[in-house]
This record gives sequence, structure tokens and C-alpha cells, in this order.
Amino acid sequence: MKLVSLWGIAAMGGLVSPSVPASVANLRLRTKLLLSFVLLSAGLTCATLLVVRRSAQVQMQHQVEQEARNATLTFQVMEHQHQIALSRKADLLASLAYMRNGDATTIKDVSEDPWKSDDCNMFALADKKGKIIALHSTAAVFPTAVTEEMLRRSLSQGNTSAWWINNRIVYQVVLQRFYDGPPIKSNLQGVVVVGRSMDTRAAGEFSRISSSQVIFRYGKGVVVSSLSALQEQEVLGQIQEQPAQEQVYLGGERFLTSSLDLTPGSDPAANLIILKSYREAAAYLERLNQLLLGLGLVAVLAGGTLVYLISDTFTRPLAALLEGVHALEEGNFAYPIEARGGDELAQVTRAFDGMRGTLQRNEAEREQLEGQLRQSQKMEALGRLAGGVAHDFNNLLTVIKGHSELLFDRMKPADIFYGSTQQIMKTADRAASLTRQLLAFSRMQVLQPRILDLNTLVADMSKLLRRLVREDIEFGFRLGDSLGRVKADPGQIEQVLLNLTVNASDAMPQGGKLTIETKKLKVDAAYAHARPPLRPGQYVQLVVTDTGHGMDAATMSRIFEPFFTTKESGKGTGLGLATVYGVVRQSGGFIWVESSLGNGARFEIYLPRVSEKEEAISYERGSVRSKGGSETVLVVEDEDEVRSLASEFLRSAGYSVLTAKDGLEALEISERLGDAIQLLLTDVVMPKMRGTELAQELKGRFPRLRVVYMSGYLEQDPCSGEILEKAIVLQKPFSRDSLVREIGDAFEDKGFTRPVLEKTRG
Repeated sequence: MKLVSLWGIAAMGGLVSPSVPASVANLRLRTKLLLSFVLLSAGLTCATLLVVRRSAQVQMQHQVEQEARNATLTFQVMEHQHQIALSRKADLLASLAYMRNGDATTIKDVSEDPWKSDDCNMFALADKKGKIIALHSTAAVFPTAVTEEMLRRSLSQGNTSAWWINNRIVYQVVLQRFYDGPPIKSNLQGVVVVGRSMDTRAAGEFSRISSSQVIFRYGKGVVVSSLSALQEQEVLGQIQEQPAQEQVYLGGERFLTSSLDLTPGSDPAANLIILKSYREAAAYLERLNQLLLGLGLVAVLAGGTLVYLISDTFTRPLAALLEGVHALEEGNFAYPIEARGGDELAQVTRAFDGMRGTLQRNEAEREQLEGQLRQSQKMEALGRLAGGVAHDFNNLLTVIKGHSELLFDRMKPADIFYGSTQQIMKTADRAASLTRQLLAFSRMQVLQPRILDLNTLVADMSKLLRRLVREDIEFGFRLGDSLGRVKADPGQIEQVLLNLTVNASDAMPQGGKLTIETKKLKVDAAYAHARPPLRPGQYVQLVVTDTGHGMDAATMSRIFEPFFTTKESGKGTGLGLATVYGVVRQSGGFIWVESSLGNGARFEIYLPRVSEKEEAISYERGSVRSKGGSETVLVVEDEDEVRSLASEFLRSAGYSVLTAKDGLEALEISERLGDAIQLLLTDVVMPKMRGTELAQELKGRFPRLRVVYMSGYLEQDPCSGEILEKAIVLQKPFSRDSLVREIGDAFEDKGFTRPVLEKTRG
């Protein structure tokens, strides 16, 4: 607040222009951006430089280790070369000793030219027992007793070459036996020894060749080295404290150690220790550190400058974009936003502009989806209401229709109420047809689905449909090839075809074109999104297209509602398309409608494809069994009037009848009577226990028990649906003949047969 006040006072006094606060805000944003990028670039630069430095350190370590290994290999090569030279002279000396029969003067003669050289400065002659006869050394005096001890040790180990060490005297020697005749143990005359001393001068020479320091150690003491006495003690102190020490320090300088065992298996052991200095590697890394530090500073400064320029360039158009954001928050979709060039900011600006358009479209789509949701909820509520009404109405119609049949059977045509009773029966049949359509819409009707070929069903229906269509309508079929099969109630699918055909004909009063086509279709996500609530999958598509007057959006939103119709009063119940909707949805399919005023309508039905084989469908009904035998039927129904009516029908047909108002009472009766009950006639939807549960319980007790279900509607219960698909189901309201027929079929094991198709117009 104080800062704003100061800027306001300064502006009023003419000290600062009013646009300065905006510049300060931009500068603050630019500073944040600059600091962020500088820190980021500095962090990345440091990380990169650290990685480079670490890589250089590892490389230099590997180089030093490789140089130490090379120094060791160099020493081994030199040792081998000296051994070859000593072996040649040992062969000559052995030949000379043999010719002189082991005379001691042999050593004196060979100690002079041409034998004398830097590569050979020790000669010894021993008898066959290993006793030294003659010994001559030009570089360092090697005691005779020590020589005999070293010789016996070498001969006992079977060595032909060895390192002989005493105090600070080191010799590389080669042993050669000479024999009197062929080389056998009994002919051994003696042994000659030729050696080369390894003194401080030789160690220094090898140190220069290998660019490293050398130490010959025997046991825990130093024999010969290229170091000073003080340095030797410093190295030995570190090695003795940590025998496996790989690095030592001399005067603050770091060395890598590499050891070579000269006398394997001997105790005390003699070994060569090579010290490789890190001095050159450390100097290289120091120079590299300075170079990397300089590069890092240059990179950070250059990056900071570049980021400053970039931030200054981008913050100005960002302010304009921010104004557009504020305008969008206020609901202004038309605020002008200008995007120049093709850089990222311009793309962001164009993307924001596109986002505004998308938001507008999403808003419209949201309203549309809300409308679809409300429509779906309305249809669901209407379906539940229709199902409940149809259920209660079916029970009433069962009683009305049943008692009217009883009255009708007792009347003669001359009776005064004969015609009235007949009219009651016809009206009850019409009401039953309406309830079936309501149940179809609410998806609560009892279906008998079969595996069928839709082309076969459409072809069978074609003759009937052609008779329903007027002559001024061009009627055509286009049936696809290799459709596959669907699982549905064939009678209900025929009802769908019938209702759609009748509605299409009514929509073309002046004539037109009506087409029914089928094809198989694979629906992907994009196709399904365009036709909600269709889901991706494999389908068989049934399409009914007409060229009638079409529908507007308001009409399309209500066409599947029960009792909604655009026809004149008395020309339709408004249940035709509601029935289509219920049958398709209860069969697991989807329906999509496209229409507009003056352009006809297109109804697309999608039924899921199945892999099962097609089932044969029987249209034949057995004759009514006029009289029953002595069989006993248990009638289970929660409605007293319906239970009483069904019992009267069965008794009139000659059956013995037991009654129960629910499943629990039926179980009690079965416990008392046992297998005296031959058939169970039960309602499906009852309180306390469903009819299917009761039937399964009793079938478990009495496997030979026959079961017939009766139902006015089916609740959404997948388990009951699966059971009823293969059972005998008597639909309410039922007549006496239909009840007796189903009971008779059950006793004769005729199984289920499809009910006669009742065609209704919507």
C-alpha cells in the first residue's frame, strides 16, 4: 500500500509517468524469470562440469593404474630377457665344467673376459651334493654359506631360476646341472650358477625406464630401491600398517602401488613393489578444474544475458495475454488478442484463442449433455413408474379376465349379459396388450431370448410387413452378408420391426420410400462417442429409414416416452416407440435416431453379436389338455385374488391344488407332504422369497418336481433372468386355457414354446 501511494504521489507531482508501475511489475516478473533461468543454467552447468571432472578423474585413475600394470609387465619382460641371457651362459659354463671334470679353476677363468659383463656378474660351481666349490661375484659379495643355503633351497624346489637375497644384496640366478654322460641322477657331477645383481643403480635404471619408483622387499625389509632411506621407512610404515594398501604417500605426494611376487611359495617372500606417482594426473586435473571453472562462469554470464533479453521480449506480450485471461474470467469471449509471428508465445496466444472457442463449444455441449442426462433420468423414472403400474394392473386384469371367462363359460348366447361379458373379455385383452407394451418400455417384461440370425427373421417378416405398407410407399430390403448372430427374443424383435414399419408408414401420408437394412458393424470409440450411449464393440445393425415429414428436436426428445404421440386422437396409443426402446435396451442393445423436419427419419438399432450357434424356433402349440389326472399342484402367489383364481382354474381341469401365499409357507407345506407335490406353479416376484429361489430350493429337495412360473413383470435381477430363459413362464394376465395348457405341457415334458406374436400399432 505504501509503495502504491508513493507511486501515486509521484505521478501526481509529475515525477514519474503513470506507466511506471506497470514497468516495475514487468521488471519484477522479468527478474523472477531471469533468476530462475540463471539458477537453472548455473545448476545444469555445474552438474555438467562436475560430470566432466568426475569422468576425467576416473580416466586419469585408469591411466595411472594402466601405467603401473605396464611397469610391472616391463619388469617381467626384462626379467625374462635377463633369464634367457643367464641361461645361455649357464649352458656354456656347465659345458666347460663338464669338460674340466668340475675343476674349481673353471670359475676363475670364466670370471674374466669375454664372460665378464653387466648382465652376468656372479658365477658359482657346486658338487653334486650342493657344496660350493668355487664362487666369484664382481658386483656384491655373497657369502658362501648363504650361497649354499640358497642353492639347496632352489634344488629342493626343482627351480632352474631364482632370486637370491641376503641383506641388501639381490641376485637373479640361473641354475644348470651337468652330468657325466646322459642326464640321469646317478651321473650328476655338479651344478653351475650364473647370476646378475640387482643393485641401487639397476633399480634406478628401471625406475627411469618405467617412470616409477621401485622397491625390492624381502620379508618385511627393503633390500634395494630407487628411494632414499627416509622414503623407504615412510613407505614401509604405511604398507606394514595396511598390508593390502593400494596407495601410499611420500612427502605429501600420492602413489599407486603394484606388487609382484618374485619367489612364489617361499617364506620369507621376496617381492617387487612399483610406486606410480599421481603427480602428472593431479596437475592435469588442476588445469582442467581451472578451465571448467572459467567455462562455467562464462556459461552462466552468457546464459543470464540471453535469458534477460528473452524475458524482456516475452513479458510484454504476456501482459496482453493476461488481460485476455482476465476478460475470459469475466465471461468476455470476444476480447481482442493479437498473435504475431510463429514463436512459442504466439502459438500459446493462438492456443488460448482456440481454448476460448473450445470453452464456448464445451459450454454448449455441457448444456446438451445435461439435457441428455435429464432425458435419461426422466426415461428411467417413467420406466419404473410404468413397470410398477403394469405389475399391479396385470394382477387386476388377471382377476377380471379370469372371472369374466368363468362367467362366459356358464352363459348361453341367449343370455342378456352374454354380449356384455364378451365385451369385458375383449377389453381386458386390449388392456393386457397395453400393459405388455408398458413392460417392454420399462424393460421389465419376461423375455425368452434365443440365438438367431437377424436376416432370417427379417426375411420371414417381409411378407407380413409388405401387407401393412400402402401401395404408394416404395418398400425395400437390403440385407447384409455374414451378419453373425444375436441373442434376443424373436417375438419382441418382430414387434420392433412391426412398430417401426407402421410408424414409418404413418409418417408418409403422401407416399415415399421405406427401407429396412441389416449389416454387421465394428464400433470404435469415435463412432460410439458420436452416438451416446452406444459403446465400442461388435454389433449387428438394423436400420429403418423413411422419407416422411421428419421430426424437430423437441419431438425427438420425447418420442420414446410412453403415451407420447403426434398422431390424431384415437389413431395411436403412444406406446409403439416406447416398446421399441424397451425391447432394444432389455436385449442389451442400443438405439439411435436421426431426423429433421422434411427430411425423414432414420432409426438405427445395434444388437451385440454373439458366437453361439443359431437355435431352432418352434411356433407350434400343443393342444389344450382338457382334464388333468390325479397330479397335485402347489400354487404360490402373494395376491389372494390371483391365487384363488388360478386354483379354481386348475381344480376345474381336474388337478389337486394346494395354495401358499409366499415362499416360506410353500416350504412348510412341502415339508409336510414331501414328494406328493408333482408341480410348482409360482409367481416370480414375491415378498420374503422370490419364486426362482423357492423353485431352486424345492428342486434341490425333490429333483422330479416340475416348475411353471407366472409373472406380470420381471425386476432387474440377472440371476432370475438366466433361470427364466430356460423355464416355462406363464405371463399375466392369463386365461384358463393358457394356464391349463402350460401345466399340461409341463407334465408331458414338452418344455417351453414361444408365445403367439401379438402385433400392436404405436
